[in-house]
Amino acid sequence: MAFRARILTLYPEMFPGHLGFSLAGKAMERGQWSLDLVQIRDFATDRHRTVDDTPAGGGAGMVLKADVLARAIDSGGENDPRPRLLMSPRGRPLTQQRVRELAAGDGVIIVCGRFEGVDQRVIEARGLEEVSIGDYVLSGGEPAALVLLDAIIRTLPGVMGNDLSGLHESFEGGLLEHPHYTRPQEWEGREIPSVLMSGNHGAIEKWRHQEAVRLTRERRPDLLDSVKTEKNG
Repeated sequence: MAFRARILTLYPEMFPGHLGFSLAGKAMERGQWSLDLVQIRDFATDRHRTVDDTPAGGGAGMVLKADVLARAIDSGGENDPRPRLLMSPRGRPLTQQRVRELAAGDGVIIVCGRFEGVDQRVIEARGLEEVSIGDYVLSGGEPAALVLLDAIIRTLPGVMGNDLSGLHESFEGGLLEHPHYTRPQEWEGREIPSVLMSGNHGAIEKWRHQEAVRLTRERRPDLLDSVKTEKNG
């Protein structure tokens, strides 16, 4: 069964964006995944198609209305088993493990927020899982949704030319990825590490693991702490 993504947004024209190209685009053409776009504004009931209002208690900006967004979510059917995700900077950080969990299912429903945020009541009433792609703020959830979908689609069976290539990427084993090299063997006085040219696959794998640990220790020591915790748990 194809992976089905349903996107609720005020800017459907932003999709599929870069996902219409390269591996993801070819996978869509082959029917390995599909995209269903829902314009949230279509579910406003007033003459001006209003989707937002001022925040209760005062403050800057506007808030996406609960009733309008709920109707948009419900338009897909109450019994849709796909996870309902809200792209939000206050959500839980996206991890490769969560990506693989989502990719293993039938698809996702993604709500792209705008303005100052989304009425908390619809988040609770419709069971939205808040997901963050980093500790920064975007103009809206659409770019974050594209990042999430990119991460998911490339892990679907048959999307990448060599499924084994995904096993040695950053975060797959709790570590950052090792350095890569290719021809020419010497470039601007810098040579490919000799072990990679040795043909000794055992030595190569050992070197790659050591380099992955080194880079992770230097750049993301928090990941090493997580790996230790899992092993000791």
